[in-house]
Amino acid sequence: MVIVVVVVVVVVVVVVSAAALVVTVVAAAAVIIVAVIVVEEVVVVVVGGVVVVVVVVVVVVVVVVVVVVVVVVVVEVVEVVIVVVVVVLVVVVVVVVVVVVVVVV
Repeated sequence: MVIVVVVVVVVVVVVVSAAALVVTVVAAAAVIIVAVIVVEEVVVVVVGGVVVVVVVVVVVVVVVVVVVVVVVVVVEVVEVVIVVVVVVLVVVVVVVVVVVVVVVV
């Protein structure tokens, strides 16, 4: 029973970590696509004037940095929560096993 619980927990941790990695990659791809779209807009606006181009480029950089930071922070928080949950589950399983052994003995 304990082995089954530990195996299930490990599988869940691996699956969730893989999912977090996929989310990070997809978010990064989305940021690149948005940046490319905005850069295309910059090319269109270049005829309008240099000031507009600079403003748009600054907005692109700020958006990219903010999105990347938010994604990284969210992924790290999720990973920390997963580790804490796994540790708590393992401790609970160990305590239950010890209590059962003590009661049986």
